[in-house]
Amino acid sequence: MTEQPDQAHQRPDGVDDDTVVAVGKLSEALETIEQARGHLYALHQLTGHADLMLDEAADLLRRAGHDKLADRVETEMIGRNVIEGRWTFQIVEDFDDGYYAAFRGLESDARNELLAGRRHVFESEMKERRRTHGRRHHEARPCP
Repeated sequence: MTEQPDQAHQRPDGVDDDTVVAVGKLSEALETIEQARGHLYALHQLTGHADLMLDEAADLLRRAGHDKLADRVETEMIGRNVIEGRWTFQIVEDFDDGYYAAFRGLESDARNELLAGRRHVFESEMKERRRTHGRRHHEARPCP
């Protein structure tokens, strides 16, 4: 039956509205951290790409007769730490192993403890309130 959400997205018996809202907000915060993590990985890749581009810039400066500036690019910028003692891969690893892992663990623990591990219960209930029941393209879940 596609008119009801699947059980994995239904509120467990005995769970109150405040709990569903609170866990939903915690999950939303995690989704924001997921976006931040994506930006961190973009920083990692863009910074690495820029560092590789500096090789060509130094070569072009040298070819144009600007040896001192080419030397500065090679010695001051190529391979330089982005943050004291760290390249971006180290920042990404610290973030993933520390803050990100703790955040994911806490959000998972809250869902397991309060919602029987179910995900997106808040959103599922919002969908039920907002969709037009019985109308095509407004089904509660995919047709089998």
